[in-house]
Amino acid sequence: MLTAPAALRAAIYQALVADAGLVAALGGALVGYEPPPGAAFPYVTLGEARITDASADDASLQEHQLTLHAWSRQGGHKEAHVITGALLQALDDAPLRPAGHRLVNLRFALADIRRTGDGRTYHALVRFRAVTEPN
Repeated sequence: MLTAPAALRAAIYQALVADAGLVAALGGALVGYEPPPGAAFPYVTLGEARITDASADDASLQEHQLTLHAWSRQGGHKEAHVITGALLQALDDAPLRPAGHRLVNLRFALADIRRTGDGRTYHALVRFRAVTEPN
């Protein structure tokens, strides 16, 4: 059985590559755990995660802080905002089913969109908070 963090990441990945709005914003299912070969823009990567024990009483809960990264170049700042919006539409309060676990909730927490040091690339850092419990 997958751990809750691994199962949740897999469910998020599946939801993102299947989301028509995000796929349209990216020009394809350009979502991965690493940047695509040759780093064709735009794309989204699943990034860092922080998992904490949120158990209460007899309930075994885990809180997940998940970071997604969106990278844009040709469409610049506007494209980064459109992709961020598509990520929010795809995931905020989404009814995901991580294998072997129950998703209690998945909520948007923070988005930070900025131009990188090269002056051409925009990086959107999008964070979500999730709570899971075993099935």
